[in-house]
Amino acid sequence: MSENSLLTVSNLKLEFKTSRGTLKALNGISFDVKRGEVFGLVGETGCGKTITGLSILKLLPRSATITNGEIRFDEINLLEQSNAEMQDIRGGKIAMIFQDPSSSLNPVFSIGSQMMRVIRQHTNLNAMQANARASEMLEAVGLPDVKRILNSYPHQLSGGQQQRVMIAMALSCRPQLLIADEPTTALDVTIQAQILNLLKNLQKQFDISVILITHNLGVVAQTCDRLAVLYAGRVAEIGTTQDIFNNPQHPYTRGLMNAIPKPQMRGKKMAAISGSVPSNPGVIKGCAFAERCEFVFDKCKVESPALFNINETHHASCFLVNERPQTEDRGPSSAVSGQISL
Repeated sequence: MSENSLLTVSNLKLEFKTSRGTLKALNGISFDVKRGEVFGLVGETGCGKTITGLSILKLLPRSATITNGEIRFDEINLLEQSNAEMQDIRGGKIAMIFQDPSSSLNPVFSIGSQMMRVIRQHTNLNAMQANARASEMLEAVGLPDVKRILNSYPHQLSGGQQQRVMIAMALSCRPQLLIADEPTTALDVTIQAQILNLLKNLQKQFDISVILITHNLGVVAQTCDRLAVLYAGRVAEIGTTQDIFNNPQHPYTRGLMNAIPKPQMRGKKMAAISGSVPSNPGVIKGCAFAERCEFVFDKCKVESPALFNINETHHASCFLVNERPQTEDRGPSSAVSGQISL
């Protein structure tokens, strides 16, 4: 764990017990989140983004088991913490907001009572001070008529207002790390932009680290300092936003970039990655992306690539980065070359 890292996830492996057998969902995830940065976890549905976020907080279903790895938060191995210790960490030191605020807020309690309960659980504030903190945070997220919001029930607020309440609640105990799981998916485009700007401003204002889980590369480009592209429970590529957008090195990352709608492509067929994410990637021998990759060669089907260094901040899990296939005259530069503007 480097001196500037707040969170370090090392070789995390997780599996589910199902009626059809064991499903290996995470297969050696490793990344770190630095203090005061916004770090993105990107990939298609089923790549392991959300379950990685839930693993950090140990909010896993009973069928899930972490079989290997470490999750170190500010020098503490979270996987060794008891349930009582994790209760103190959740909300107090690490907070999470989810993609559907309406299912995260309790419909039978007012916004004020829900916020005050969280604040009093994780701080030493009395009822009056907790109410003042709740009001302060609702103002910080740009909600008007704070008194009315505190006395309102979730169904009386719009989706955008509910998501702002969730952000206010998550930040009300001054956590060091915020995990935002697709925080704008359930909102219309205009509100999405407002929520993203709000998150970015609050991150700077309160000097917190943020893990932003999303499938939307446009969101990443606007918001993140660094990101990891996940595929089939593995890190396909990791680096700064500039590294990955301007010089994508993994064919999967390249495919995601090519699938971004562009004005000049109006009326033309959009690029797409053929196939789908494997249902049980942990049993695949070799590279998990091999079946969908146009640059696949024999080695890819029998050996899983490590994360190869491109530069000090940029790494990709692809043999094309490190060597030229013997069967074809195609090197890594031709496979993943090209500039993508932020």
